[in-house]
Amino acid sequence: MYSGQSIAITGAAGGIGRAMAEKFIAEGAKVAISDINTELVEKTAAEIGAVAFTCDVSSEEAITAFIKGAKGAHGPVDVFVSNAGVGFPDEPGGHAAGGSNESWELSWQINVMSSVYAGRALIPGWKERGQGRFVIVASAAGLLVQVHSGSYTTTKHAAVGFAEYMAIMHKNDGIKVHCVCPQYVKTNMTKGMTEVKDGPDKHLEASDVADSLFAAMAKDEFLVLPHPVIKDYFQAKAASHDQYIGGMAYRVKTMDKGHIPNL
Repeated sequence: MYSGQSIAITGAAGGIGRAMAEKFIAEGAKVAISDINTELVEKTAAEIGAVAFTCDVSSEEAITAFIKGAKGAHGPVDVFVSNAGVGFPDEPGGHAAGGSNESWELSWQINVMSSVYAGRALIPGWKERGQGRFVIVASAAGLLVQVHSGSYTTTKHAAVGFAEYMAIMHKNDGIKVHCVCPQYVKTNMTKGMTEVKDGPDKHLEASDVADSLFAAMAKDEFLVLPHPVIKDYFQAKAASHDQYIGGMAYRVKTMDKGHIPNL
């Protein structure tokens, strides 16, 4: 399905981004990967057979340069995966509006605006071609709540909102949009968390997320839920926000120190 296509993926030096790149390459696609860590992204590219670019996704200029570089290497981008993300915990003993302005602003730039910047660079050309595929790797926190991380929860909700808006506004242009909302995945971002090893909320491998994305793309499904149980949680939240808030507040009150409860 993706043989010969030009794919561009941000935040792909490791974790979910790398797993997705490997999956596309296995399908015969030509893949450009980017990351802010030059040494690591070049090492990854050499290992998997991709082309590497250094990209700070908080910069529109850098995003545009990456897309131009991917086009120069492999032709116009057919699939863009906005995977780079960042998360900051709330300050210890703080409150919902705590956290530094820097952490909030950086979360907004990376988790939300990076996708906006990529959309600006890609959508006009995709409209002319009548096709294109945009993947936003958000989080289950964008549908529910990640306690003790206000900036992460808020910006991931915004990421989901932008994905929905793009899907609605450009469905008639032939542009496909997918929003990936995993719960916990074994990546650098979740190091230090108490790992859930069994059950529907267990930590997944990055390759599991890539597999879920490809299954959804094959069906042109918008919402990608590597943890299927998130659909149940989301529906329960929609049925009664008050009950959801009450239940989560109770879990915050009773949670073990240092353990972040499931969403």
